[in-house]
Amino acid sequence: MSIRVKILGSNSAAPAHKRHQTSQLLFIEGQMYLMDCGEGTQLLLKRYHVKIQRIDNIFISHLHGDHYLGVMGLLSTMHLTGRKKSLNLYAPAGLAEIITLQLKHSETIFNFDINFVAVDPTVNKVVHEDDFVSVSSIPLNHRIPCGGFLFSEKPKKRRINKEMLPAEFSVRNIIKLKNGEDILDQEGKVLYKNEALTFPPKRIYKYAFCSDTKYDESIIPIIAGVDLLYHETTFLEEHMDRAANTYHSTAKEAATIAKKANVGKLLMGHFSIRYKDLEPLRQEAQTIFPNSELAIEGEDFILDDIQ
Repeated sequence: MSIRVKILGSNSAAPAHKRHQTSQLLFIEGQMYLMDCGEGTQLLLKRYHVKIQRIDNIFISHLHGDHYLGVMGLLSTMHLTGRKKSLNLYAPAGLAEIITLQLKHSETIFNFDINFVAVDPTVNKVVHEDDFVSVSSIPLNHRIPCGGFLFSEKPKKRRINKEMLPAEFSVRNIIKLKNGEDILDQEGKVLYKNEALTFPPKRIYKYAFCSDTKYDESIIPIIAGVDLLYHETTFLEEHMDRAANTYHSTAKEAATIAKKANVGKLLMGHFSIRYKDLEPLRQEAQTIFPNSELAIEGEDFILDDIQ
């Protein structure tokens, strides 16, 4: 698989109806990226048998409590269970002050370093890069500064066709094949064409995480064509006035964004506690964008399944 999204929490505001506050875990090539960290996230990670010390990157969209109140507990547990390696924390600038203040008054010094990266939620720019993925901020339209995150896989190498590979082929030549090169002799003549010994690279995928936002078409150029779009759907259309006043979206509005952005699949979450039954939100979205699904806690969404 290329990218897997595990839903940890999918509610807005407060826990209700056996649903928890917003949090998701993204798996890419064996790496884990935590997006938002509502209260109790560490308990959900434990429930789903996630080894928290493998999480090296945490992304927080904004500083409303239902998106970050679980951070301090998670960091404290990492500390108490012996974490030594540093952790990257991407969030609006105020979170560093919040964490520092709590550590000051509890007289705590973590065993590991936190590399805090202040994200300007009003700007679309790359905030993180590693060997597998590039992460960009997505400016959202919320009551306080709020930014989503676009995860874009980096180009992958060609795959070796082991059945066609000559015996005792050198590691150096295998690396050249993966990089798309032909194998040449000492005189520069082609011994082996790359296409004869390799398969094309695996497809690359994109995932957009848009947490809290009212309907705003300005994000469409940024998320256009992504394979999977998570877009908050706090309310049904019958509560559109409430959505507008609180800077949130309805299921119909999220589906409209998905349709106009020509995404592969829409994933809906951040549900209002007024809805115990979520099926009406799915049905409303599917009238606009048929490939719409609910972010049910504990479920995985695998991008290889989305063509």
